[in-house]
Amino acid sequence: MKPEVLRIEEKAIKRAAEVIKKGGIVVYPTETFYGIGADATNKQAVKKIFQIKKRDEHMPILLIIGDEKMLFSVVEEVPEPAFRLIKKFWPGPLTIIFRAKESIIPILHSYTGKIGVRLSGNYVARQISLLSEVPITGTSANISGKPPCRTPQEVIDQLHDVDLILDAGCLDSKLATTVVDVTESPFRIIRKGVISEKEISSCLGEALYA
Repeated sequence: MKPEVLRIEEKAIKRAAEVIKKGGIVVYPTETFYGIGADATNKQAVKKIFQIKKRDEHMPILLIIGDEKMLFSVVEEVPEPAFRLIKKFWPGPLTIIFRAKESIIPILHSYTGKIGVRLSGNYVARQISLLSEVPITGTSANISGKPPCRTPQEVIDQLHDVDLILDAGCLDSKLATTVVDVTESPFRIIRKGVISEKEISSCLGEALYA
């Protein structure tokens, strides 16, 4: 069955939140590529994301949160370096890796005890999480190993069993979001992306290299 496709407007975002609350799967725009979202507290919905993407369960999936307050529902602590990054780069294309709360579904962090979290720079992504009142999965909308999707048609061509696609047209980002692990000192760049290592170092250097 083909997914429902809606152009971006407030009622479409509300519809996406309803789908998430019911355990459904939504494709939505982020500040880089299209993401595929499910209720990150719903084990069955999370497993479906892995199935749709044909993703190995030992490959973690990051979370999108609707506001900074939601961060404390998914992580054990927010160390000082993370506060610095949050202040400078959130909302934005930076995923920060924290120690995960025990309540987080283990396959989301591939049994490592660490979870990647982002307050997206895209209003739609944030609103879906806020309106559904849960963190949502923030992995790219594509089959694992294939290039990320930039258009709704690319999503339709690749992914099956998606319930809803929010159509924001063609997303023209050439880089993914940056991923940084601040559970270690010095910090570690897990994935290079939109925010450069130089920018991260400038923000964290004094705290981590003193």
